[in-house]
Amino acid sequence: MSSDWPGRYTDTGVFVCFEGGEGSGKSTQSRLLADRLGAEGHETVLTFEPGDTTVGKELRRIVLSPETGDLDPRTEALLYAADKAEHIATLVEPALARGAVVITDRYVDSTLAYQGAGRTLAVGEVEDVARWATGDLRPHLTVVLDLDPADGFGRFAGRDRIEQESLEFHQRVRAAFTAMAAADNDHYLVLDARAPVEEVAARIAERVRPLLIQASAVAVEGEA
Repeated sequence: MSSDWPGRYTDTGVFVCFEGGEGSGKSTQSRLLADRLGAEGHETVLTFEPGDTTVGKELRRIVLSPETGDLDPRTEALLYAADKAEHIATLVEPALARGAVVITDRYVDSTLAYQGAGRTLAVGEVEDVARWATGDLRPHLTVVLDLDPADGFGRFAGRDRIEQESLEFHQRVRAAFTAMAAADNDHYLVLDARAPVEEVAARIAERVRPLLIQASAVAVEGEA
């Protein structure tokens, strides 16, 4: 599930993304990682999509509020792409440029899984739009918290526009996440979201550690 975009990995900072279906624990695990790294002295920026910019807040309201009702799938995909463009330009790229660890709850893979596979749009076309919107910036690591959608539905009260979609929709989303991860083991970590929270957090920290060491070495070389 990839286009002809080559992929761009920043040489400064560390970019970590959390992906997965509804109720998989992305927010919890991203916060735990940020807390851990912050306690170790790393500048850490914890963020999310959609909505973690001034423009993004309005876009989030549109795409997630049940009051919005039906949107054409292409309209929805473009709104998510606009949120990503603003997010990368005003928050993510500046933080990475100064050497921070950026941890985001959702990124491009969510657009490919939800607006592509979920809405049954041509995933390659959706990816081209999303990669263009983000300047094809890729996370050094994407953590996929895998959970059966039937289990995830019971983990939240009140559903937004996306959460209200059918079980079949969310099953397509899950399959898309796992397929993307299987195609790029070097940049993905798939974990069972049903495992104990502390165990999942430890596995993630273990995988992030080499990225921190590498980023530190690059920073030292740049100062030499």
